Amino acid sequence: MDSEQRRKRKRVYRPYSRAQYLSGRSVILCLCFLVFLLFLSSDRLPLRPVSFKPVLSVSSLSLLSSSSSIQDSFRLTFKSFTLKIEERVLFPDHLLLMVSNKVGQTESLDCVYYKLLNDSATRIEEAADVRMQPVFSVDEYDEFRWIARCPLPPVNYSAVVDLRLRGDAPAENYLSLMNNNRTETVHFWDKMAYAAVLDGKTAVVFVKGLNLRPHRESDHTLFRCQFGLGHWEKDEGFAFVTEAVAAAQEVVRCLLPRSISKNPNKAKGIRVAVVNVNDKALGDRKPVTSVAGIRNSRYHIQGKNQRLSKDFVPMPSVARIHNSKSHMQRKGGGKFELCVCTMLWNQASSIREWIMYHAWLGVERWFIYDNNSDDGIQKVIEELNLENYNVSRHNWPWIKTQEAGFSHCALTARNECKWVGFFDVDEFFYFPHDHQLGLLGENSLRSLVANFSSSKTVAEIRTSCHSFGPSGLSSHPAQGVTVGYTCRLQSPERHKSIVRPDLLNSSLLNVVHHFRLKAGYRYLNMPENIAVINHYKYQVWETFRAKFFRRVATYVVDWQENQNTGSKDRAPGLGTEAIEPPNWRLQFCEVWDTGLRDFVLSTFADPATESLPWQRHLRA
Repeated sequence: MDSEQRRKRKRVYRPYSRAQYLSGRSVILCLCFLVFLLFLSSDRLPLRPVSFKPVLSVSSLSLLSSSSSIQDSFRLTFKSFTLKIEERVLFPDHLLLMVSNKVGQTESLDCVYYKLLNDSATRIEEAADVRMQPVFSVDEYDEFRWIARCPLPPVNYSAVVDLRLRGDAPAENYLSLMNNNRTETVHFWDKMAYAAVLDGKTAVVFVKGLNLRPHRESDHTLFRCQFGLGHWEKDEGFAFVTEAVAAAQEVVRCLLPRSISKNPNKAKGIRVAVVNVNDKALGDRKPVTSVAGIRNSRYHIQGKNQRLSKDFVPMPSVARIHNSKSHMQRKGGGKFELCVCTMLWNQASSIREWIMYHAWLGVERWFIYDNNSDDGIQKVIEELNLENYNVSRHNWPWIKTQEAGFSHCALTARNECKWVGFFDVDEFFYFPHDHQLGLLGENSLRSLVANFSSSKTVAEIRTSCHSFGPSGLSSHPAQGVTVGYTCRLQSPERHKSIVRPDLLNSSLLNVVHHFRLKAGYRYLNMPENIAVINHYKYQVWETFRAKFFRRVATYVVDWQENQNTGSKDRAPGLGTEAIEPPNWRLQFCEVWDTGLRDFVLSTFADPATESLPWQRHLRA
């Protein structure tokens, strides 16, 4: 009887319990949602983006205007945010922001500046003390980050600058919304690690401010590398320290920690800094806020007989390791026979002639290291790629680092190319002997280097450069530099090199014109009757004066500075100001040399219109 009554109670109780449970849960959910809507519509409670991430992860100031309706609150919540700024680097003429999110178009972003309180580091974050300025440019930097270039902060404003989408809401209606993970560090460009590349069981780190002697290797035992596995800004996380195995100029090569070397994929994205164990003061200069060092982190030192004081502080770093290996190969597999690497600034108008001409000579692959161009060069490169020229643009925002950039490019190109040429956009190879014999010369440069691809001794080919002047012109030649400039100096100036990148010294030491080679290998000087480089160095003044903006080479003084006035890196008789000298168009003219001009016109000009390939594209 009792058991039968219990079964009846269960049959009656279960439906009622289930309905009651669902009804109660619905009430609770409705109440929670109502509270959430009230929270959003409130103009007193700030919405922290760390807990509500509609599109992007936000760790900098967000600015949200008040709204009179729940619908407006939702709209502003999704729209009004700033991007996550990972790093800030202060250059002499701009501020570089490194962003962990994909950044939109330049015309849609503003840089956000905050006024300082009484000339201190404390920022005023009230709407009346916030200024906006359009960004200079935005671009993809690496597989982890994008970059944005902002104007320098106004006087009495902080360098801790943020980004926001333009048109979100009027600036005066903005409130600051802080995030606990927000970094406010600003690095000084003159002393910091700025790039790192994985290379076998080592990491190659590029560092500004080591002050090592140029053009020679340095004592690598004075350096260590710190690999960070945590938040350096907060003095937490785990750090591995390994010994350096090579050092020269702005490049330090260190062993990978054992745990990473066994699986190199683990290294991708890890931050690495350089420690000078011979000079404690080298790492002591801190950014605007703080630089976390070994002394406050858990650290583990790897290597034989390694001893490192906790007082040593690594140099500031924005360098995160990426793999230099790329996946482009020639048709049919294997490496390209001949590639070219260059570093440039605002050469969009010149690069088509340079690439199309040298591609005809046999160059198969191009690596363009772009040093902050703002003349639309990306569009030109995309057009060239549509014509199958195999051009890749690498954003290289680091000023006056041409030698380091070439070392970086040698690592990048080594996996794709047997030979890599390092020369500028105003330098053109020419084969006088072939031209005199009436030979067409197609693929002649590639054929030349291929003759030494299996050499047991030759790892570099050097070619002399002849410097051309304005040749009587006052405006840029419509058919290009190879046709327009025909008068040069008598004697050659310097040389440029084509190297086998897998046979370079581990320090990657170079002086722009050539590299240090592995022991047992040598360079070959190309006879001038076989091959020369026409260097259109002194062009019409309108073009030439752009050189006054900045020189890209690390150890070449900018022309605005009154130093080394007699150097070959300067134009003879030219001062430190961009003022056109008298008779500029007639200078640097000792020998009339029309060899390359005649060759270009006879080989590339359209028989009907006499236009050249790079001209036809411009007219279209």
